[in-house]
Amino acid sequence: MTKLRPVLLVVVLLAGFYYVTTHVTPGALTPWVHRVFSNASAPAAEAPATVRGPMGTLELTEAAAAPAFDTEEQQNIAVYKKALPSVVNVTSTAVAFDFFYGPMPQQGQGSGFILNKNGLIMTNAHVLLKNSQRVEVKLSNKRTYKAKVLTVDKNHDLALLKIDNAPNLTPAVLASSSGLVVGQRVYAIGNPFGLQGTMTRGIISAIRSIRGPEQNPIEDAIQTDAAVNPGNSGGPLLNSRGEVIGITTLIATSSGVDQSSGVGFAIPINTAKAVLSDFEKYGYVRRPSLDIVTLPVGPDIAGQIGLPADYGVLIMRVLPGGAAARAGLHGGNQQAYMGNIPVMLGGDLIVGMDGQEIANAQDLSAAMNSHRAGDVVTLTIYRGQKKMNVKVTLSDARDQQGQLGERT
Repeated sequence: MTKLRPVLLVVVLLAGFYYVTTHVTPGALTPWVHRVFSNASAPAAEAPATVRGPMGTLELTEAAAAPAFDTEEQQNIAVYKKALPSVVNVTSTAVAFDFFYGPMPQQGQGSGFILNKNGLIMTNAHVLLKNSQRVEVKLSNKRTYKAKVLTVDKNHDLALLKIDNAPNLTPAVLASSSGLVVGQRVYAIGNPFGLQGTMTRGIISAIRSIRGPEQNPIEDAIQTDAAVNPGNSGGPLLNSRGEVIGITTLIATSSGVDQSSGVGFAIPINTAKAVLSDFEKYGYVRRPSLDIVTLPVGPDIAGQIGLPADYGVLIMRVLPGGAAARAGLHGGNQQAYMGNIPVMLGGDLIVGMDGQEIANAQDLSAAMNSHRAGDVVTLTIYRGQKKMNVKVTLSDARDQQGQLGERT
């Protein structure tokens, strides 16, 4: 019997081979054989898969499991997860009237971010429509709350909102905008074109002074190539740790196309902190003032009235009891006309502040924006033909409201 076992084994194998070759459909074993031998040589992260259909057999290579994120991807994800809960969508609604006095609802949209658990929110002033009847804030959890406008600082293009009864708010972490470096990686999170929770990434392209949406000067604005579009305004610009270093405010456009051109700007967070400090202490934003009415000077005007410099800002009037009056600055004492507009000549000509040249009204406004009420500045002036320096303690613009219309 022992001697017959090899013979029986050979017979069984032959019978099996005969059955397979005569009863099994040709090609049916091919995928199985292919998988067995392919899996032996394929990388662990890949696995061939076969899809059979009327058109034949389609062979695909699939990943065996989701790959691990690399270091850069992990950082992107970490920034997004940390910052997203503090980013909000701000909607402002106003009602205008058409030619037939029919009501026409208008809506503005932008972004913002949560400052504290009590519902204080920061955004851009230009996100809020003029004469808004309703302002709403939508959180990252899709819940919407009616917001109260606490203060609007058009001079810095900032606004503070407040929502009530919103539980479990996640405040943003505010960093410092001092010491920022060109080339530093930044992230922008907002609601471009109403697409909530969108993140883009780029670098700091430059730190420069620019004009805001209302032609307001923004000192040390952060320029970035991170894609920002309409709806990003008021949202946070973040560093690689997910901390707020700026507030997205402006897009450089060409040919009137209002979309990302790779040149966006953000207000430095230190400016926003100063606004918050004023609001916390006084309940409003203190804007520094010289309490003067001025006339910009150029070469034409300087030549006509015989000024010692062909640039600067001429003081036409000094508000009684204001900062300039207390410092002994002089307003004009000779009435003249520029076309049909009356002006006062003979006052002091401001040509510098704290060693910085003041060539026009924009320079003076920009220099003022770097100070606060109560600061002492040194003005360089011409009184007649004599050049001198005068120290001035800046006042609070609110203290002189209503006395004169336009002033500095």
